[in-house]
Amino acid sequence: MSHHYLGGRETFQADRDAAERSLAALPQLRASVFATRAFTRRAVRFLAGEAGVAQFLELGVGLPASDAVHEVAHEVNPAARVAYVDYDPVVVSHGNALLARPGLCIVLQADLRDPARLLALPELRAHIDFSLPVAVLLVSVLHFVADEDRPHEIIATIRDAVAPGSYLVLSHVSLDLIEDKTAAQRMLAAYDKSSAPLWPRTRDQVKRFFDGFDLVEPGLVTKPQWRPVPGEPAGDELDIGWCGVGRTPG
Repeated sequence: MSHHYLGGRETFQADRDAAERSLAALPQLRASVFATRAFTRRAVRFLAGEAGVAQFLELGVGLPASDAVHEVAHEVNPAARVAYVDYDPVVVSHGNALLARPGLCIVLQADLRDPARLLALPELRAHIDFSLPVAVLLVSVLHFVADEDRPHEIIATIRDAVAPGSYLVLSHVSLDLIEDKTAAQRMLAAYDKSSAPLWPRTRDQVKRFFDGFDLVEPGLVTKPQWRPVPGEPAGDELDIGWCGVGRTPG
């Protein structure tokens, strides 16, 4: 659905309808999606530059949009390797057509809810060297993972599989940041009719995803507050999600 908010046309009709109902209930949702893209750009530039990360793993990539991770990373380090993963075969097909780059970018099909199997994919292990730091991106993904699928355990599995000095980039919708609770409930009802119901979480619940990571400054904040760049739009201040970047010790 976020692809639709960004102006993309390669979306499913049920998701387009749900997106329009969500926007009618909560108009700031579109601005929040643009803030997510801006945050992702800033985080990837930080990781590829100041942090010196040369490997990126984006989980739940969704339909391709502008400023893909590899595009931003390659502005800083043209040799950076990127692996995109999604469970949807349609997304993977589009991704292979638009994102794959021989020797630099691959697109794989796997389900985040089975992280051990995902991380064991031979194609992934051949492309990403897990003995070296890797940046794992879960941007606007975990709020589509139900509590019964144990999202905190998913993150713990990933954390334990990556090398010291790896990073987690995460953003997550939260009702904490929506003053109009009636509008928030209408938004949730609209998502219930899409292919991916929404599971918003509190700030404390989102912060738990960073257990075992050291949050880099400025910590867990709204997306426009994460390292804004002078002269560049950081997104609408009326954001509805928390975000952060954490580093594994070592």
